[in-house]
This record gives sequence, C-alpha cells and structure tokens, in this order.
Amino acid sequence: MQAVMAGCVLALLPVTWLYVSTADRLRTTADVPHTEVAMVFGAGLWKQGEPSPYLAHRLDAAARLYRQGRIEVVLVTGDNSREDYDEPDAMRTYLTRHGVPDARIVSDYAGFDTWDSCVRARKIFGVHRAVLISQGFHIRRAVALCEAAGVASYGVGVDAKHDATWYYGGTREVFAAGKAALDAVFRPDPRFLGRKEPGVARALAAGR
Repeated sequence: MQAVMAGCVLALLPVTWLYVSTADRLRTTADVPHTEVAMVFGAGLWKQGEPSPYLAHRLDAAARLYRQGRIEVVLVTGDNSREDYDEPDAMRTYLTRHGVPDARIVSDYAGFDTWDSCVRARKIFGVHRAVLISQGFHIRRAVALCEAAGVASYGVGVDAKHDATWYYGGTREVFAAGKAALDAVFRPDPRFLGRKEPGVARALAAGR
C-alpha cells in the first residue's frame, strides 16, 4: 500500500509542477498584455487540409488579439514532416482569411511537439517573449516548457467543447506532464534545429 501511495505521489508531481509554475501566467484574450509575438501550436488537420475545430479555435483567438492590437506577429508552429501534411500553411491560410496580413505571419514547419516549438521559437526565430495560444488542457504545459526554453510567456487557454477529444486531451496531459518535466530538466535539442531564421524580426520591422 505504501509503495502504491508513493507511486501515485510521484506520478502527480509533474502535474503539480505545471500548475504551480504557471499559476500567474494565464490570461484571457481580454486581459493579456500587449506582446509583440503570439505563438499558435498545431492541433491537427481534417482530410481536406483544413484546421481541425480545436486548431480553428486557437487561430480565432490569435486573429482576435491581432485585431485588438494586443499582438503584432503570429508564429504558427506545427507539423510538416511529410509532403501531404502541412499544419503551418493551413494555419497561415486560415489566419489570412480572418484578417491577419500574410506579412505578419511566420511559419515554423518543424514544431513536432511542444518542446520543439518552444526551443525553436527561442533559438531559431529569436523570440524572447510571447503569448501562447492553445486549449486550456494544454496551455499550462506550453507555458512551462516555453519558460524553460527561455521564452517569457503568457498563456491564453481558449474554450473548447467538452467532447471525447477534450477528455482525451485532458487525460493525455497527465502523462505528457512527465515528459515535460524531463524536457525542462535535461533540455534536449529538438528533432530538427537548423539555421536561424529572421522571419519574426522581418515581420515586426514590416509592421513598423
């Protein structure tokens, strides 16, 4: 019994770390402070290449922040590991349809997971401070990992229908918290790092 209880405590430590470390970093689209860059994390595409409803909600929040003047550039980060699957371009197309100028959107095609996206934002795109946009069940992990990667972050957790996907996402986060803790401690290189890219700096300069 003691071993089981100890195991349960150890299993919950990463989740506790996420909640404690991000307690003062969460905002809404109504009260997030002005920040030059917003990061939107990929969340899947439909067969037609359109953003999934969960991803569309994230992009809607980014477009709203842009229209409100709270952000200046949107960094879309997602999976383009194969030719027939391109999250960043789908995200860019969606944002331009919703009023964000193409010149204010920067694409990260190697955001294969949350840690990779955060590290690449800092090391490749030179982002030091950002508003992160995701669903509520994921946003704490995103903030904690970006902070560990050197990106001072606020998190905006968008609303989502409590369907099977939402419950799956919430359950998955319990297990993902363990990997997040290991990433924050050991800070591995992303699957693909590559050369530095000036896209964010150029987009900010164009806006000025």
